[in-house]
Amino acid sequence: MIELRSLTKKYGSFTAVDSIDLSVPDGELFGFLGPNGAGKTTTLRMIAGILQPTAGTIHLAGIDLAKDPLAAKSKLGFIPDRPFIYEKLTGAEFLRFVAGLYGQDGDKVEHRGRELMALFDLEEWADELVESYSHGMRQKLIISSAFIHRPEVLVVDEPMIGLDPKATRILKDLFREYVKRGHTIMMSTHTLEVAETLCDRIAIIQQGKIRSVGTIQDLRDEATGGGGLEEIFLKLTGERAARDAMEVLDA
Repeated sequence: MIELRSLTKKYGSFTAVDSIDLSVPDGELFGFLGPNGAGKTTTLRMIAGILQPTAGTIHLAGIDLAKDPLAAKSKLGFIPDRPFIYEKLTGAEFLRFVAGLYGQDGDKVEHRGRELMALFDLEEWADELVESYSHGMRQKLIISSAFIHRPEVLVVDEPMIGLDPKATRILKDLFREYVKRGHTIMMSTHTLEVAETLCDRIAIIQQGKIRSVGTIQDLRDEATGGGGLEEIFLKLTGERAARDAMEVLDA
């Protein structure tokens, strides 16, 4: 599970994340939505241990990230919004390297790495340098690396960017099966259809604060008037829908 208490991140006088309280239990796929600059990525990077919180606590699988960072991070898989991979490694070497960071090696890791690459149609590229990979292939490799050590908690920032339709479908199925087995996912996405079809609950963050949390039906009731997630999102955040295209062209 993921538990955030009074989580805050400040940059000088600017508060990027403002005293967030959230709890994501085992077996839940939790969506994290918000406008650009709302604090989504900052929050996820703090959970992943990349950024240091200004205040507050983070618990991963019951472990305090600040007090025992190695133990907490050993439970975590992280899929960032911008994949960074050592380009002079092959795909197989990169997965081996990531597994080694978690103290895992040997035949089981080799087999799991090959299975993950095969799942995303990368098996023929396993021994090719990453520098020859397309953006979508790199994204598939990063996703594979997040699963290589069998984490209990997965933090995901815009996972579908750069993926083809087949890989997107595979990833959705993988996420569903992952939470079905009792694990936890916290996922940020701008693709509202993905959030609406995949997430058990959703939090909407705006200007660093949680605006609303609940199921799609909970958010629909709060927005008064219902509609799809796009309409609900716009109502709850006070964002204006884009002006009519003809009006823009005529201006």
